[in-house]
Amino acid sequence: MRGHLAPALGIFENMLRRGKLDESMTLASGEKMTFERVPARRRVRHPRGARPRTSASKRYRERGDFSIEGVKNALIADFGEGCLDIVVHSLANGPEVKNPLLETSRHGYLAAIGASAYSFTALVQQLGPLVRPGGSFVGLTYLAAERVVPGYGGGMSTAKAALESDTRVLAFEAGRKWGHRVNVISAGPLPRRARRRPSASSGA
Repeated sequence: MRGHLAPALGIFENMLRRGKLDESMTLASGEKMTFERVPARRRVRHPRGARPRTSASKRYRERGDFSIEGVKNALIADFGEGCLDIVVHSLANGPEVKNPLLETSRHGYLAAIGASAYSFTALVQQLGPLVRPGGSFVGLTYLAAERVVPGYGGGMSTAKAALESDTRVLAFEAGRKWGHRVNVISAGPLPRRARRRPSASSGA
């Protein structure tokens, strides 16, 4: 099962349908990996806390409840409790990432932390009860959490540092509450469009 940011889901579905992902989905056994849900969809009210502009957008509206709580409810409806072994958090966004920290607004700074760090905490909060004992949460961090990386601005370096700090606390708390592991990894440079932009840096 795989979930996507609503605007990117159509792109993913199209690539999957056209076979563009076949090579990366081929397992060591030669079999092709399949997705049981991409993702589960429900027609419900718009998530609490979503900006009116986001809720009104067709790209989001047609996907139903796109909140983390909505994902949790859909998982329970489709698979029942204790249906997960691993949850991968691969989400980061900084609306002012091109701005040096000295030129970053409060809104841009908080938006970067909310989307890039707190979303991991929210994911563990909501999906923790659905992960089987001994399961794992994994997030993606970046070197800018520890070192200065020019061009990685808008509060994103702060967000990654917060993500790493939160991960340590979540590992302590979720480990004792449910027996889960919580980790982040820094995958290094990836061949993404963002990497080719002169003002952007590689990473999550």
